[in-house]
Amino acid sequence: MSEYVDGQNVFDYIKNKRARGPLHFTLIDPDKQTPEQAAELAIKAKRMGTDAIMVGGSQPSQVIYLDETVKQIKEKTNLPVILFPSTHAALSKQADAVFFMSLFNSRSPQYLIEEQLRGSVIINNYGLEPLSMAYLIIESGSLSSAAWGGDVKPIPRDKSAFVVGYALTAKYFGMKFIYLEAGSGAELSVPPEMVDAVKKSVGDDVLVIVGGGIRDDITANEKIQAGADIIVTGNIAEDNPVMFSKIIAAIKHKTF
Repeated sequence: MSEYVDGQNVFDYIKNKRARGPLHFTLIDPDKQTPEQAAELAIKAKRMGTDAIMVGGSQPSQVIYLDETVKQIKEKTNLPVILFPSTHAALSKQADAVFFMSLFNSRSPQYLIEEQLRGSVIINNYGLEPLSMAYLIIESGSLSSAAWGGDVKPIPRDKSAFVVGYALTAKYFGMKFIYLEAGSGAELSVPPEMVDAVKKSVGDDVLVIVGGGIRDDITANEKIQAGADIIVTGNIAEDNPVMFSKIIAAIKHKTF
């Protein structure tokens, strides 16, 4: 089954689609446009071939528009909507699933476990499907909002051994995803050597997501060839629709 059916297990949907090739997720920040505009963006992304919509941002004001943004996207598309929360407050019962993530290289227990503790009861009450994830921020030439807000010590770009250690920890914890993140508006994307090292260390047991600094089809293809299972792009969907389409095409035309 290639199309998502409302109420379907989101992880099964992702795994089934991944069996046929790499995936693309579109990240929409509720703080950057109206809910109606977010829904239109999701419609365009679906038309171009994206596989899921992630909703989340790093600004506290995102929670003001979160529920209505998710609701509008759900009404206008049949893609799964996965929350990408920065805090336990950024949860919506309108969504299908949530990346239940720990910011592994944060220096603050708030983002390692405390926000998760606060959010777990809400997630259970809302009936959201939790998708366990290790979130890792990689040095990217500039300090991203996520790195600053999450009190992160970014992993040096030439230290693949460090990120492999984190990746194996996530695997042994039983996490389903590892997200290698350069950050929104990053100058540099995650090095392909790092993607390759992580994927080889976790194998097919864990899906590797790569995002940040991916602004063209060549860079996206580079990450896929290195072993990425899922590519995430955000701002480019609105800023450069032509290149956005090329990025998805590059991902979809490559299988391994």
